[in-house]
Amino acid sequence: MRRILGYLKPYRFRMALGLLIKFTGTIVELTIPWILSHMIDDVIPLRDAGKIYLWGLVMVLCAVIALVFNITANRMASFVSRNATEQIRSDLFGRVLYLSNRQIDSFTLPSLISRLTTDTYNVHQMLGMMQRLGVRAPIMFLGGILITLTLDPVLTLVMLAVMPVIVAILIFVSRVGVPMFTKLQHMIDQYVRVVREDVSGIRIIKALSREEYERQKFYRHNNDAAEQEKKAGMVMSALSPGVNMCLNTGTVLVILAGAVRVDRGLVQPGVLIAFLSYVTLILNAIIFVSRMLAIYSRASASARRISEVLECAKDLEPVSTEEAERLYDKSSAKAPASGSVEGGKEGCAAKAVREGTGDQKAGPYIEFDHVTFSYHKKEPNLRDVSFTLARGETLGILGATGAGKSTVIQLLQRFYDVDQGAVRIDGRDVRTYSSGELHRLFGVVFQNDFITRDTIGENIRFGRDICDEQIREAAACAQARSFIEGKPDGFDTVVAVKGADLSGGQKQRLLISRALAAHPAILILDDSMSALDYRTDAALRGQLKEHFGDVTSVIVAQRISSVLHADRILILEEGRVAGYGTHEELIKTCEIYQDLWRIQTGMTEEGM
Repeated sequence: MRRILGYLKPYRFRMALGLLIKFTGTIVELTIPWILSHMIDDVIPLRDAGKIYLWGLVMVLCAVIALVFNITANRMASFVSRNATEQIRSDLFGRVLYLSNRQIDSFTLPSLISRLTTDTYNVHQMLGMMQRLGVRAPIMFLGGILITLTLDPVLTLVMLAVMPVIVAILIFVSRVGVPMFTKLQHMIDQYVRVVREDVSGIRIIKALSREEYERQKFYRHNNDAAEQEKKAGMVMSALSPGVNMCLNTGTVLVILAGAVRVDRGLVQPGVLIAFLSYVTLILNAIIFVSRMLAIYSRASASARRISEVLECAKDLEPVSTEEAERLYDKSSAKAPASGSVEGGKEGCAAKAVREGTGDQKAGPYIEFDHVTFSYHKKEPNLRDVSFTLARGETLGILGATGAGKSTVIQLLQRFYDVDQGAVRIDGRDVRTYSSGELHRLFGVVFQNDFITRDTIGENIRFGRDICDEQIREAAACAQARSFIEGKPDGFDTVVAVKGADLSGGQKQRLLISRALAAHPAILILDDSMSALDYRTDAALRGQLKEHFGDVTSVIVAQRISSVLHADRILILEEGRVAGYGTHEELIKTCEIYQDLWRIQTGMTEEGM
């Protein structure tokens, strides 16, 4: 909560002024019952209409002042809570954008969405309520007690007799309620996850007629969240009746004691009436406190969850070159040579690259040096992977599902850090790059990339400083220009969320256009040509070779035809290098590649 309250510092002067106005308005409001008492006991017996009207006018004036001051203070409180929450949301969203993939995996996407929406709303409610009632309620409570002490100490002590019970109820509810609301927020995370999954997959749900199945799954999570909210609500709902019962009991005792004291002439009737008015004000103050406690209990759990993200340390900060070398030396010392093929044999190209005799245009531009990595730090997803790629060359990566193809891409862009070994670009360990410096090198198309609801041109530009001519050239190279210009508004055509109104091949060509538009140094196509027909695929590869020959390319594919003409082909099997070389070398030395070739083309080595 301390981190969240820090967002109020820029508004401390406005808050101070608002609290002063609220304080003044509350004090003025507290004088009204005292004026009423004075009128009943001292002014009315004089039978002076002028004085009665005068004091009545004073009461009206006090009521108007209290109203105006309270409205003004509430508006200022709303301004502060709105702007502070806006800044919290902005900082939280900005922090989420810079979380590492490992941190995102730890929090989970549904939880991050819930923190950005539900949790920030709870904090907003708390910040506004604390300013509106955080001053008014204590002043009404303490001020009411002080004034009643001046009116009649005996009746005040009768009223205060129930306060220990009220305090005990407040402490009990706060200790039980906060953990329950924390658990509720975790259940809301699961609820959001189901909604997110079902909305994203609504088409496949309909296609497979699984509406009832998903409805039941949603019902279970929705019911769990509702049940937990009911339990938390029951605890918090017990607060108001319990407090009211104690206060009403105290009020009855005050009335009985007051009646006795009036009958004995110890208290004047006006004092008793004023006293009952103050009891009502004190009652309202305690009810306000109980409401604040309920809101605070929910907001406290939300504030803790928000702070967890805001205070999350940056996971992938650049390290010094010396530190990167130290890590590399420690992890790769005495490591066996990689690039091995079946049975420990090594392909010609892999051996040539390792020995420095291969055809390298400008030395190794991309280098994986004995890389081992595990997502969950248990079973490695990549084991001792080594390969090099010269500037302007193309690397094709093949392998079965789960072989580690996309993991290579993730490590190259430093979405995760290697456990052992090193990944280098242009001879420099990726861990020494800043995030912006590193990612500006890449043009990337992922397997499950996204398209925003915007024009086709803006989806390609993607907020970068790219002119319209570059956009058209990139679209032409990606074989997308024909279908784009065939639409009524061309590049100004607005596409649906996630490109729902585009075919699979159109989406992929649009995304490839985005990756090419800024002419990156390294182009990554992660299984992003699977929806293209063979003719379009061949035309695209021809355009890449002609217009982006200086770009180092990494193509992850399932079809050999997509990487057939790559300068190097990497075969992965269960996270290990099973083959590395050109098509001609692998067709002779790598059994896995031979099997893929035979299955996909129906040709044997002799039939090539």
